[in-house]
Amino acid sequence: MKIYKNKILYLFIFLTICSHQFLSGQPVKIVNKDSISIQQKDVIDIFEQLLSKPLRTDSASLKDNGPFISIIPVIGYSLHTGLTGVIATSTTFYSDKERKKISRILVNGNYSLYHQYWFTAISNIFFEKLKLHLVGDTRYYKFPTLTYGLGPNSALSNPLHIDYSYLRIYQVVFREIASNLFVGMGYNLDYHWNIEVDSVQGKELDQFVKYQKGNQSISSGVSLNIQYDNRKNAVNPQNGTYANVQIRPKLTFLGSNKNWQSLLIDIRHYIRLPVSSQNILAFWSYNDITLSGTPPYLDLPSIGWDNYSTTGRGYAPGRYTGRNLIYLESEYRFSLTRNGLLGGVLFGNAESISKIIFDKIHIIIPGGGFGLRIKINKYSGTNLAIDYGFGIRGSHGLFFNMGEVF
Repeated sequence: MKIYKNKILYLFIFLTICSHQFLSGQPVKIVNKDSISIQQKDVIDIFEQLLSKPLRTDSASLKDNGPFISIIPVIGYSLHTGLTGVIATSTTFYSDKERKKISRILVNGNYSLYHQYWFTAISNIFFEKLKLHLVGDTRYYKFPTLTYGLGPNSALSNPLHIDYSYLRIYQVVFREIASNLFVGMGYNLDYHWNIEVDSVQGKELDQFVKYQKGNQSISSGVSLNIQYDNRKNAVNPQNGTYANVQIRPKLTFLGSNKNWQSLLIDIRHYIRLPVSSQNILAFWSYNDITLSGTPPYLDLPSIGWDNYSTTGRGYAPGRYTGRNLIYLESEYRFSLTRNGLLGGVLFGNAESISKIIFDKIHIIIPGGGFGLRIKINKYSGTNLAIDYGFGIRGSHGLFFNMGEVF
């Protein structure tokens, strides 16, 4: 436990020294239960007070719709990367005068002491006048790591050492057909190459070889999508519902090694609790199901490999892998300071890995934990999330995220 406390301390020191931010917007206020107006604060406000010097441009001369930009250099830690240097950026803006929806672009660069490096660019952009909604997920990984085999009974003691390069390109164009209801079509590419795995004989290697043929794999195909989203701010939802259903056929005539199909169902709901407070009770159901065919091993549903890599806090990404993943999580978010600078969370999750989706669920894999939220950008609601999660069989660790986990 001592090593984790030290790393949290180093994170705060590094954040305090290196954080820099470019923000715009009008003064933000929150109201407490006694109806007393309280000025909301973020990290840059604290720096201004400490330095007795303004660090941001006068908001009155800037457009109300943004952009609101946060740039945070962070030293982080996770179970599969060890100590990691991260440059995390979040850009948010409104594309309509009524400020109905907030758009978001996340760009992160990472390098770990395990000689892993990866780059991610995730976008969620609304064009109100055209009734369009664009969703993108582009990433590149050079990633020596561990994999533990298939199913819920895989053990930490028998991992396979694996190294690979990875390119992901997911793009979806949605069209609004009713209020907050969108249909869309997209393209998905998962390309792994230079795949190397250790040759230790055993069940884990047998499972890997069954799904992975050769030192590369290509999964290329279209996606058919329907989405409902009445949240105003996906960065830090205060209420509302999000639901996304996506059918993803991988097709050889589009370059895929083989034909196979999957189904993704992602549902989230947010409730103020109590109603008069800023506290949020959030629910998340994430389900990745293989409908037909045999996916390559590295494209199988797996904990921690969702779009934002946030499923399964308490476990290393890839800790549990199978043909089908059923995942549930709930989180309670609450304020620690009246000015909104600090907040806390309590969370719990449960997942099931199965070979056949209609099998009875025999084994539930639980996880849980707690976390701290630091307000990085009060105009977009962007928080730095620092969580400590734990699971079964001794699994535990720290998890970092720019923005809320879901």
